[in-house]
Amino acid sequence: AEADSAIIGDYAAVLQRTLLPPSLPTIEGLTLASHYHASSPLQVGGDFYDVFALGKDRWAFFLGDVQGHGAGAAAVTSLVRYTLRAAALHHDDPTEGLAELNRLLLMDTSHRRFCTVLFGVITPDPRGGFRVTLATGGHPPALLLDPAGGEVHEIRSSTGMFVGALENATFSACSFRLQEGQTLLLYTDGITEARPDGRTMFGEDGLARFTQARLGLSTSKVIEDLVALIPDLSP
Repeated sequence: AEADSAIIGDYAAVLQRTLLPPSLPTIEGLTLASHYHASSPLQVGGDFYDVFALGKDRWAFFLGDVQGHGAGAAAVTSLVRYTLRAAALHHDDPTEGLAELNRLLLMDTSHRRFCTVLFGVITPDPRGGFRVTLATGGHPPALLLDPAGGEVHEIRSSTGMFVGALENATFSACSFRLQEGQTLLLYTDGITEARPDGRTMFGEDGLARFTQARLGLSTSKVIEDLVALIPDLSP
């Protein structure tokens, strides 16, 4: 049984690595940092993310969560990742990419799982920093940490339904300038649905307060502090 468990763990780890980017790209003027924590070494999760170049000073990124865990979720996660990567190359508007993904997930009758996604495009802004266009597919809002203003802002488009749940789902995007010193944080419900005290969910408000106390820290340090909470935040 122990040998079988070890083998399953190895297979799960290898499969999980195929669903995540091997590394993040280098973008001049922008610092990228990420962390992935599986809830169990024997089970493949449905969380996914990626950042990749589109050419001509354009990059795409996405982060999301497929319903469920295990082999079924892994199959859908693979479909989602490669659909969004292809859509980013063919559509300038990320909402069109979410609409294409929605159609494909509804056609996949073998799994019938929905997902939540944040899907964005980054380009240099002539005034400095970067212009970010972010489309929402039912996912919790991103957080913009603004040390100059002393605030944490939610970045959320006006509409954005679950992807793969409804044929007539609608999606929208918002656009903003990511300025020097600011941090854009994307996350999944592995943080917000955890219970630090064993009873109460951390929640989006808890995450906002946590990041508010870390305004001005580097992107890597913010991620490091969040990672340090993972053992305490496990339900």
